[in-house]
Amino acid sequence: MDLVPYAVPFFLLAIGLEYAWGRARGNDTYRLNDSINSLSCGILSTSIKLLGLDIGGRVFTQAEQHWALARLDAQSPWTWLLALLLYDFCYYWFHRISHERTLFWAAHVVHHQSEEFNLTTALRQTSTGFLAGWVFYIPCFVAGVPAAVFVTVASAHLIYQFWIHSRHIPKLGPLEWVLVTASNHRVHHAQNPAYVDKNYGGLLIVWDRLFGTFEEERDAEPPVYGILGPLQSWNPLWANLHIYAQMWRDAWYTRRWSDKLRVLLARTGWRPDDVAARFPVVKRPLAEFRRYDPPLAPRAAWYAGLQFLALMAFALWLEQAAPAMHATGRAALFACLLFGLVAIGVMLEQLPRGRALERLRLGVTLAAVLGLAVTGVAAWPVAAVLIAYLAASVILLARTSSRGAALSDS
Repeated sequence: MDLVPYAVPFFLLAIGLEYAWGRARGNDTYRLNDSINSLSCGILSTSIKLLGLDIGGRVFTQAEQHWALARLDAQSPWTWLLALLLYDFCYYWFHRISHERTLFWAAHVVHHQSEEFNLTTALRQTSTGFLAGWVFYIPCFVAGVPAAVFVTVASAHLIYQFWIHSRHIPKLGPLEWVLVTASNHRVHHAQNPAYVDKNYGGLLIVWDRLFGTFEEERDAEPPVYGILGPLQSWNPLWANLHIYAQMWRDAWYTRRWSDKLRVLLARTGWRPDDVAARFPVVKRPLAEFRRYDPPLAPRAAWYAGLQFLALMAFALWLEQAAPAMHATGRAALFACLLFGLVAIGVMLEQLPRGRALERLRLGVTLAAVLGLAVTGVAAWPVAAVLIAYLAASVILLARTSSRGAALSDS
């Protein structure tokens, strides 16, 4: 059983409580733009499953039916214990290689782009993990772990990792030696030289201690969150694609065929010499790091926040309604969701094209709603509510100022 859908309401409640706690304590760890971007990435990560790109599921079925060395009893507690330990061990190596090899880092980097560290960061997940991440879990099925046990353990493992994305939880004494905690996971998300590529564990920190990748959080060196090559964008689509784009450019421009292939398998950060010389990437020292935080006027912030809540509600509805839809319908609605999240992200960057994108999105959505109502696909009462919402959005968007004027209304 996949437990994650049942945990979503608790995730949202915990985010609200953490925000309130931080405000009350004078230690607010949230920014609207960063939080919307993290949650947008999380929505896309969940919604992209509607497109049926489940390569791993097909391979797992094959492995369970034809490659298993044993048939473990799903009713036995020993099966569950073995599944949990084996899954966590596989996760450690998946997570480690996702940092050490560019091809896997291209997918995983999304989770590390946030320059804040709060519970929305936990939900900031990749949309391209379906391409290769499943490879690391094949041993679970070869060992005979039943699919139902695997799914339950994997979802519980993911849920466990939610709470460790917080700055408000201190060190937990002896538990720090055994479990992945908020303290040692803060280290994992830091870009400090002493903390980079450390603490890969998901549930147990013992794998890091065994394989030499453990680092303790030190009061003398507070974590600085984010990645060494900052994304500097609130576009969730670009967040998922920017490393792939860099890999493509490097492979295209390098002259040596061996380097074109090596780009895929090289250690993270490696680039062909000729490309690095022609297109250098300058990485500033940590002392010069500044969080990406383009100023946003209150009206624009309110508009972006309200539109994001509407898109989140749309995503939740889509997940429930998708099983009854044709694949073409699911793909079209996913494209609408993606378009909306990208438009909101670009608006948060205060770029002129953000308002143009949003106007286009509202226009296309209005035309689609009218078309569905006229053809009888959508009921007129529902269409009327959506049309009213879109009309109100157009008015609100018109009242948000252009960049220069917008900043003056703060």
